[in-house]
Parts: sequence; structure tokens; C-alpha cells
Amino acid sequence: MRAELELAQSDGEDPPIDRVLGDLGEALHYLGDVESAALAIVPVLVLDDDERLGELTARGLRRLGFEAESAASLRALRPREVVVLDLSLCDSLDKAGLATVKAARPIVVTGATDAGSRALAEELDASDYLVKPVELESLAAAIKRRSEA
Repeated sequence: MRAELELAQSDGEDPPIDRVLGDLGEALHYLGDVESAALAIVPVLVLDDDERLGELTARGLRRLGFEAESAASLRALRPREVVVLDLSLCDSLDKAGLATVKAARPIVVTGATDAGSRALAEELDASDYLVKPVELESLAAAIKRRSEA
């Protein structure tokens, strides 16, 4: 970034703002990863089809010290990110999405208690299976177990 600014200044040109901002964003992203690793901050993605419930869950987890966010659909996962998955979202995932979720060994949170739901959670290699309504402390304990694995 500094080199880009120095080159632009020596050439008498305007600095390439888009490139400099991109470099700055990338640097902040890496700094966040280092900070999370150094402070043992656990990133959590709460995936729930009920956006309000997902955000309430993420907010509660943030109060407990987790770096949590919620979403109604899968996005690229960050390193060491723990996924809390409402099982009902599996229907909306394609083959690649299912593979991503399986690789993450999600914590499944669902209102379903039937054998088929439990079998689906096993297929996803879920690290925990919690039935709604879930106590925040129980979820936090499951996240800690998953992040230490």
C-alpha cells in the first residue's frame, strides 16, 4: 500500500484509490484473523431460516464473548468458524453447500426430534444436536466443545 502511494506521488499521479482500499481491507481482514487467534475469539455463524431468531441468537452469543453473526443462507466460512445450523436450511443447500456444511461439522439446532432429522444431522457429521428452544448457555458450551476439537 505504501509503495503504491509513493509511486503515485513520485509520478505525480493520483494514487489508485480502489487498489489502496482493497489492500487496506485485506490487511484489516488478516489483522482480525490474527487478533481472533491470539485472543482465542471464536467466530460463529448462526444459520437460521427465521432471521429474527438467528439475530437474537447471534446477539446473545456476542454478549457471551463470541464473534457471532447470523444469516439466512450459507456464505464462505472463515478459518475456525463454528457453524450453528437450523436443520431446515438443508433443503435450500446445493451439493457444494452441503459439502461445506459437512466439512464444518456444524452444531445442529432444530425443532425436529424425529429419527429422520437425527439421521440428517449424522450425515452432516454434526458435532452436537440441540432441540429448540435452546438455552444460550447450552449452545455456548457446544460451541466451546466444537472450537476445541
